[in-house]
Amino acid sequence: MHDFPGAPAVALVTARAARGLDEDMPPLSAAFAAAGAVAEIVDWDDAAVDWGRFDLALLRSAWDYTERLPQFLAWVDRVAAATLLLNPPPVVRWNSDKHYLRALARGGVPVVPTTFVEAGADPRPVLEDFLRSERCAEVVAKPAVGAGSRDARRHARADTDEILAHLQPLLAAGRSMMLQPYLESVDRDGETALIFIAGRFSHAVRKGPLLPAGAPATAGLFAPEEITRRVPGEDELQVAERAIAQVPAGELLYARVDLLRDGGGEPRVLELEITEPSLFFAYVAAAPRFVAAALERLRRSSR
Repeated sequence: MHDFPGAPAVALVTARAARGLDEDMPPLSAAFAAAGAVAEIVDWDDAAVDWGRFDLALLRSAWDYTERLPQFLAWVDRVAAATLLLNPPPVVRWNSDKHYLRALARGGVPVVPTTFVEAGADPRPVLEDFLRSERCAEVVAKPAVGAGSRDARRHARADTDEILAHLQPLLAAGRSMMLQPYLESVDRDGETALIFIAGRFSHAVRKGPLLPAGAPATAGLFAPEEITRRVPGEDELQVAERAIAQVPAGELLYARVDLLRDGGGEPRVLELEITEPSLFFAYVAAAPRFVAAALERLRRSSR
């Protein structure tokens, strides 16, 4: 590793398939340069990279990890042994599978109601139980390990054969799946994504609806998003803070909490993103604040 406090060497960790697609990278690169750091965009699975030459590795857009989770988690452990990796490995491991929604719910955090269909299981009885308990008009089915809305689809409640046809090949491939009610408020209000830096609320955006009715799952690395700046409600901020407080291990440099409002208007956590979330620095000029927090974390770790 480079000696600190000289110019720190920072790896901005991405994926080959995400090159040129991560809108956070230009403002982040500029903010690190302005802070006197040397930042380099690096693919997480590039076998030629010597991770020990970096003082800090920041997970930013390793968006293809969902299809190779064991390989990715092994990489996380190797890199964390060679340099400071943020967010820390225990946090990444916990957050990379959306079964964490169960832990949030047990901790009293309001989450979008979620039923899991485990890999290899017969989805029909699970779907029947879900439809008995949730009186929704539409159902969202998506992988428990997933990102960017890949393999996620919105189905009419009555189209059970279509839902099963969506679930079965993914379950047979060893993937756990999730069933959630489609909360219709998203069509009007979108999602609220609240971004936290070093444990403090930084900014929020509105994300437009991502799952058109009847559309196939996205074939790209991620579904295109419609982003605008948003001031969150006080109730949304409180729910987001409660969700972050439930993270079981590790001090967070960054976190994003995605919320939807239910039929009663109450905010519910859709996802808690603390592995590789977009932080929307292209829409809100928060990259310098993020960089200052990252470099402070590096200073503390090197004492």
